[in-house]
Amino acid sequence: MHAAALRIELRIRDVRSLKAKRSVLRPVVEGMKRLASLSVAEVGRHDSWQRASIGVAIVAPDAAQLEYLLESVRRYLDDRLEVEVLEMSVDYFER
Repeated sequence: MHAAALRIELRIRDVRSLKAKRSVLRPVVEGMKRLASLSVAEVGRHDSWQRASIGVAIVAPDAAQLEYLLESVRRYLDDRLEVEVLEMSVDYFER
């Protein structure tokens, strides 16, 4: 079993309030969850209306599948015009 924990720092474009941030962020998080039954949550910057910290947990049967899922998350976020990935850090766990 292979696992990874991602922390993703996002800039949310063209929002002027926390309510607008949530309306942009909610579909992004839900879309990430649908990629492969990932666990995704906003884990920081709750009071900042143009920034968000997202946590993602991924578990895969082998290292190749894990890397594929990590790339899928990155491609998904790169295709979303309403957010910009500022930083993405990965911690790997093996068993």
